[in-house]
Amino acid sequence: MALAIVLYVGARLVVVAVLAGVLVAVGLPLLVALLIAFVVALPLSLFLFRGLRTRLAAEVDAATATRRERRERLRAELRGDVDGEVRE
Repeated sequence: MALAIVLYVGARLVVVAVLAGVLVAVGLPLLVALLIAFVVALPLSLFLFRGLRTRLAAEVDAATATRRERRERLRAELRGDVDGEVRE
């Protein structure tokens, strides 16, 4: 999951950097260029990085399911259930 996060965040930062660089080259001040780049990069990255976002969402869902399963297993053990059976 860490790789997917790094790829997605890195790709979005590259888009912001490229947009800001273009705007600074056009003559805008750096701070203004960064602000505009952040605003423009958000919707742009939704279209450009659909595959990365989908991959990241799938990995987050898988991690969430694993955590949920572990939590339920722990709760069952704390209740005294073994494979769905109650100890007496």
